[in-house]
Order: sequence, then structure tokens, then C-alpha cells
Amino acid sequence: MDTFILEATKSTPSVRLDPAANILEIKGESYPENASKFYLPVFDWLGKYLAGLAYQAVQVNFTVSYFNSSTSKILMNMLDRLQEAHAAGKDITVNWFYLAENDLARECGEEFKEDLEGLPFNLIRTDA
Repeated sequence: MDTFILEATKSTPSVRLDPAANILEIKGESYPENASKFYLPVFDWLGKYLAGLAYQAVQVNFTVSYFNSSTSKILMNMLDRLQEAHAAGKDITVNWFYLAENDLARECGEEFKEDLEGLPFNLIRTDA
């Protein structure tokens, strides 16, 4: 399976899904005009990746400083899919990075964490 990369734009985050390193990373701001359309290939790749995943430990890193409500729904759907895979025995850990001064990003991470059961979810404050 090939690495999936989307470069960041003004309104979309960078996305790097690396099956060799077992790291999925979404970083930046996300307020695309059509969030479903933007994230569709990410979900397609993720579904194939999770279906073929065996025993490898996977790190999912979110560093999303700002996102709109449609992206929030997409991220929750993604987290739900990861939670389902974890419940099925996949070794998945989610890391939610937020800047110390970004209370909104921290609060959103806390809300996502509260909505999930069993999926390891780390809130990680960064200073830069």
C-alpha cells in the first residue's frame, strides 16, 4: 500500500498516511467548502489500510488548530471508525496535539475524547 499525501492549502490540512511507519497524520486548519469531498479519499485509504492491518501499532496524530462544524463531523466519523477498529483488536492510539494558548483546540480534543470509549486518546499540549 502506498503512502497517501495531501499538501495543506489555505483551507485544508496536510494529510499524511504512511503505512510503512504506521502513522496517520492530519495537521493544519480545516474549513474546506466541501469537507465530505475533501476527506473522501482519506476515508477510502483508511478503510483499506485498517482492513489489511495485522498486529502493528498505529499512531494517529491530529494537530488541527482550527476546523469548521462540517470538519468536526468528519473527524468524529474518523474517530468512530478508529474506535471500531480498536474494538476489533487493532492496536491504535490517537494523539491530539494542541498549542498551549489554543483553548478551542484543547476543548475540542477533550470533547472528542469524552465521546470515545476504549480507544486510547492522548491530549498533548505543545508550546510551538
